[in-house]
Amino acid sequence: MSRVAAGDMSAFSNGPIEAAPPEVVDAPMGSHDADDTSHGGDGKGPRSKRKKTLFERMEAWISRLSTRNNFWHRVCSMIWLPYAFQSGIRMKRVDGNTFTAVLPFKRVNKNWYNAMAGAALLANSEVAGGMYLFAEVGSDYTVVCKELSYKFLRPCLGPATYRVTPVEDVKQLKADGGEFNITVDLDIFQSITKPMKREKRVGKCQATFHVTPKAHHKAKKRERGSA
Repeated sequence: MSRVAAGDMSAFSNGPIEAAPPEVVDAPMGSHDADDTSHGGDGKGPRSKRKKTLFERMEAWISRLSTRNNFWHRVCSMIWLPYAFQSGIRMKRVDGNTFTAVLPFKRVNKNWYNAMAGAALLANSEVAGGMYLFAEVGSDYTVVCKELSYKFLRPCLGPATYRVTPVEDVKQLKADGGEFNITVDLDIFQSITKPMKREKRVGKCQATFHVTPKAHHKAKKRERGSA
């Protein structure tokens, strides 16, 4: 196990569970968790702090760990996201507004004609967009894809690079405190594998995700229980 991985495991076993492991990332992520809050039924309203349960603290710690670097992303994918684990998709942040994911050109992602399978390109668009949003909003939110449209432009004969750009301002939507829909644009390129070659855009995609605070789910569950 790498020194980064060992340090992350040590942070969980020896210290308080809320404490995140040291920041040592290949792909540093954006805004993360605030203290868990209890909201009204609509996910908004005055915030009142409450102590998290052991399960909630473990869930938040694992969620942060999954976006910390590619090693922990692969470990968590193997358990909770087996398709992403098999496809081998990897994440990387380019700058504050652009996030990339790379889908390797390996047998499980190819079709009969030795090109990247259309199903692999399409399905991993949802994975890439979801990974970007999850890294942005943090472990106090759930992220679910509502709509996905993909336009195939040409065959992909090598690794595929997804460049994810949000249409709306994620931080502003998150600051409003409730659940929200957000659209992301994805440009898919065939990665450069030989010198003097240039990238070829092989597809473009637009995905809409629904993002909900976990406190909102808990408030609804309490309402159903008291009804």
